[in-house]
Amino acid sequence: MVLKRILNAGRDWEDPAWWVVEEGQSGRTSCREDPVEGDKNGFRQLIPILESHKPLDVVAVMLGTNDLKPRFSPTAQDIALGVQRVAKAVMKSETGPEGGAPKVLVICPPATVESPKFTHLFGNPVALSGELPPLYKQIALECGADFLEAGKYIETSTQDGIHLDAQAHRKLAEAVATAINAIKL
Repeated sequence: MVLKRILNAGRDWEDPAWWVVEEGQSGRTSCREDPVEGDKNGFRQLIPILESHKPLDVVAVMLGTNDLKPRFSPTAQDIALGVQRVAKAVMKSETGPEGGAPKVLVICPPATVESPKFTHLFGNPVALSGELPPLYKQIALECGADFLEAGKYIETSTQDGIHLDAQAHRKLAEAVATAINAIKL
């Protein structure tokens, strides 16, 4: 709702320029099957989600934090390539205007911070998460997606080291709105 308000500032709420559909799911990975948490594979869930909301002008993809879990034995390159796989699938989905491709905004999540709260799930992924921004930028460039590095605008909450607090959500929505408005449709 925050992003929708920002994108439609000054417009009639009944006739917005932008509709925003939030498809966040706790624990979702880019393209990995989670043997513990179950059906959380973002790539596999993607097409049904896109088709249920088409036509879509822009699809923002912010995945990768849950891919940091040690049970996946991740490398930063593997995580970035998983996100690129999702971005490419969006571009091939024919769920954009007139059956074309939606534009894609790849958002690199902010680095995690140390916190004991989710150590049992994530270990200490601070260093690994810090390797992601240049790789996400590279994969976005390679596939023709736009790119936003969330860590330039926000930090992960120290309360749990993984999630964002309300203030960070607001700042991220502002950055995403600016990025979306810069995309040539």
